[in-house]
Amino acid sequence: MALSCGQLTTRVRIEQQTATVDSFGQRVETWTELASVWADFRHVSGMESARAGTQVSEARASVRIRYRDGVTAAMRLVHIFTGRVYNITAVLPDLARREFVDLVCEAAS
Repeated sequence: MALSCGQLTTRVRIEQQTATVDSFGQRVETWTELASVWADFRHVSGMESARAGTQVSEARASVRIRYRDGVTAAMRLVHIFTGRVYNITAVLPDLARREFVDLVCEAAS
């Protein structure tokens, strides 16, 4: 199935963790933008539970973007409209036609 522009209605930012050195010579991990892309963003499940006496909310999402190399599970997505951060847990590329990449994500806590 071909991926159409009408399906890609959500803007997301793909970020990767990079290391820099601060003014004291200490290594600092920061997130930097790799790309800003249009996506088909779908929440596939949500769960609220009590852990260690506090309410915890989890949200999972399936995000489809146009095919691109180099996206890994070590990266994260930021939903540009809401600012919500999602950790990428799996990268599922369309290797046959190279039209899209499906990203399985969990909302960062």
